This record gives sequence, structure tokens and C-alpha cells, in this order.
Amino acid sequence: MTSSLVIAVDGTSGSGKSSTSRGVAGRLGLRYLDTGAMFRAMTWWLLSEGVDVHDAEAVSAAANRPRIESGTDPLAPTITVDGVDVSVEIRSAEVNAAVSPVSAVPAVRTRLLELQREAIGDGGIVVEGRDIGSVVWPQAEVKVYLSADPDARAERRAAEEGGADLARTQQSLLERDRIDSGRATAPLTMADGAVHVDSTHLTLDEVIETIVGLVGSTAP
Repeated sequence: MTSSLVIAVDGTSGSGKSSTSRGVAGRLGLRYLDTGAMFRAMTWWLLSEGVDVHDAEAVSAAANRPRIESGTDPLAPTITVDGVDVSVEIRSAEVNAAVSPVSAVPAVRTRLLELQREAIGDGGIVVEGRDIGSVVWPQAEVKVYLSADPDARAERRAAEEGGADLARTQQSLLERDRIDSGRATAPLTMADGAVHVDSTHLTLDEVIETIVGLVGSTAP
């Protein structure tokens, strides 16, 4: 079953999607795709090319130019732009501040949607993002909507960023929620048929076990 299985993991920033998705993929011997890294890679490229990320027309005109490739090994996922590894660069504060407006541009979403579906291919993959179960792969056998309360999310993200200011981090996450939920194209939403998993009071291992259990319940 897992050879063609697609697990869609959507949810809010800081809810633990990446660690959870990689953990589930590792447990089940599946590939892993971080669609958020693709949007960050596009954003990084636009910034490096001097494109105004708040100018939707300029972003649209440039969206087809970079070659973005995602490695799907859950133990060592990669993201490259025009053959250059940008795994570190896409996590910068500059990219963090610019990725939301870039993600809202329909031409960007169309371009990356094609790449995401191409990467999913015949399945055997865990895909994380914000619209996987609703737009990218609505036929996914397992759909999860992962969330956590704002305090827990801010603490996790601040720890990832080396002890960033908690209040500022939480404000940034909530602003990202507002933009992602309110955009006209592919807004953040819980897909039909998705199981809501609140990770606030769960350990990473417990969240992984929960999703692995959902996979088992779908087996014929």
C-alpha cells in the first residue's frame, strides 16, 4: 500500500509539520516533500534578482525563470535553485518577511503546483504544506491538519531560530496565518476528509504515532 500512498500534512506555521512529516516518512519508508521550502526558494531567488516581492506583476513575470528542485529523502531533504543549494539561505529573516506576499501571487502558485504534482508522481510520499489536501493532491489517502496553540508554536519557532524574541515570533506567526487564510488563491484551510491533530500537548513521537496510526486505519 505504501508504494503509492500519499499523506498530505497541512497546517499552520510552527505546528511541527516538517519534523512530523519527516518522521512519518522515515517510519514508513516514504519520500518527503516540503512545499514550503519551494515557496521560500522562489522568494530567495526573487530577492537575489532584485525583484520587488510586493509587486505582483513583477513577481508573475519572473516566476517561470528559476529552476527549483526538491530532494525527497526525509533524512536529508534538499532544495536547490539553478543547481545551487539554498537550504540555509531560505531560512533567513529576509526570506521569512517576504515569503507570504510571494506565496499569494497566483502565477507562483501555478508554477510550483506543477512542480509539486510532478514530485508526487506515483505516490509513496509525505507532502507538507498549507493546501496539499485541498488543492495540490485532494485525492490523498491520508489527510492531516496539524495545529498548535500560538504560545507553543512561538516557543518552537523561537527555539529553531536560536532563541528569538517570543512575542515578536508569535506576532509574525499570527500575521502569516492571517495572510495565508485570507488569500484568494489556495488559502490555508482544513481539507475535506482531513483529521485534525492538535500537537500543543503532544511530543513529536506522539504526533508521528498518531499519523502512522491513521495510515494503518486506511489499509484495506
